Amino acid sequence: MGAVNPPPSLRARAEAVMPGGVNSPVRAFRGVGGEPIHARRAEGAILETADGRRLVDFCMSFGPLILGHAHPDVTRAIAEAAARGTSYAVTTEAEIEMAETIRGAIPSVEKVRLVSSGTEACMTAVRLARGATGRNRILKFSGCYHGHADGLLVRAGSGVAGLAAATSAGIPASYVEHTLVARYNHLDDVERIVAEFGSDLAAIILEPVAANVGLLQPYKGFLREVRDLAARCGALLIFDEVITGFRLTFGSYQSVCRCGLRPDLVCLGKIIGGGLPVGALGGRADIMDRLAPLGPVYQAGTLSGNPVSVAAGLAALRRLKSDMPYDSLAQRTGAYVAGLAEAARKAGVTVQIPTIGSIFSLFFMDRVPASFEDIQQTNAERYKALFHSLLADGVYLPPSPFEVGFLSTAHDEALLEGTLPAWERAFAAAARVG
Repeated sequence: MGAVNPPPSLRARAEAVMPGGVNSPVRAFRGVGGEPIHARRAEGAILETADGRRLVDFCMSFGPLILGHAHPDVTRAIAEAAARGTSYAVTTEAEIEMAETIRGAIPSVEKVRLVSSGTEACMTAVRLARGATGRNRILKFSGCYHGHADGLLVRAGSGVAGLAAATSAGIPASYVEHTLVARYNHLDDVERIVAEFGSDLAAIILEPVAANVGLLQPYKGFLREVRDLAARCGALLIFDEVITGFRLTFGSYQSVCRCGLRPDLVCLGKIIGGGLPVGALGGRADIMDRLAPLGPVYQAGTLSGNPVSVAAGLAALRRLKSDMPYDSLAQRTGAYVAGLAEAARKAGVTVQIPTIGSIFSLFFMDRVPASFEDIQQTNAERYKALFHSLLADGVYLPPSPFEVGFLSTAHDEALLEGTLPAWERAFAAAARVG
């Protein structure tokens, strides 16, 4: 009898039919190397792979799952909504409630447009800013990732930061000409660009806390000065809060900073979908009313405000508003990161672990970075060693040194405490890398 060929692996099957075997690049593990994982199911803080491994998940779908995987409120809402129909392309009361919830939670938002992703929200915000101002240019910050729309994929973070050039092929030079780039936390860059191009500047767009290139927090006064510079030249200020929206508080960063800071437009996603695809753009009514059908700026989507996504998002937001877990999540994250720092110290490894709320990041460098340019000095090889040691020990971090980790309400103290020995071994592994 001849040899029986084993069935092809999931990776081989995937690579035969999908570019790189994935539908989003970072999942291919190119940033860390090795064999990518394939998920089978998940619950709470545990992700189960197709080959039966149970992993404590600190990636959490890159941010949406603040309540953990398969939270019963969310899964129940999904099942009930799906039983009534999965798509209508007709407005529902749930969409109205979602918009009301967002408006009630974010001080600068007067009207809301629901879309299907954070990328779409940012793309729409830029088009709306251009339509409202009659100007062409956009100012963004290196390392801030606003999705993969052509005009914004310039010096971006997220998975793009691990590529040879932080941009993409396929973007016409004419798009790049209209996108200006400043260094995050470098006010002098913004002042110079506004002085030279302010009369044609439609918008300044940034993550108020940059969390798609690792974690960067703004220097004191930086966002206020950017706000003032935008107003002075007549440009709109756009906050991309796809990650930070409803992650740090029930609302947005403008509530957390407590400085009266008001962007003109806010982009949301992730948490407001409860783990399903969703995005939202909100802002001043006079600007938002320039969107079709009231105004000349066109945006549309068959699945915008999809009833199943909206049901999942509302269930998550209701639970968050009821429980208000933000302070306890921040305290738990801070205590956990202190344990990680101690594990690194014991291993003789220099590492920076900035945190805000339930977000944390790891940089193998001797100072806390303030910009994308600083972050590029991190020792990525040490991150790779740490990542694979943790994965072998049942702990899953984002598969890139340029992403952030998340805690959820499902990461209880006992679970977190149980991972610390794995971190000790992982930092020891990282110490062996030059």
